[in-house]
Amino acid sequence: MNDYDPLRDYLKQQTLPEFVLSFEKIEEIIDAALPRAAHRASWWETLRSPQEKMPQREACLAGGYIATRLADGKSVRFKRMK
Repeated sequence: MNDYDPLRDYLKQQTLPEFVLSFEKIEEIIDAALPRAAHRASWWETLRSPQEKMPQREACLAGGYIATRLADGKSVRFKRMK
């Protein structure tokens, strides 16, 4: 089991084309603290280095969304893949 499976499952249940979750809410969903690296935009960028398998990115894609960390450094925008 991947630590981010709960996030994948949460995303699969969403119907909105786009929404924002705070880091706090994401931590609530995965029932764990996000690593410090999560504050870097590149940690979330789904389309960046696609050959580099990252569990959080895989979970977002499997859930049907592309994730982008917002400029506030405390939240993530999830946009449904077409």
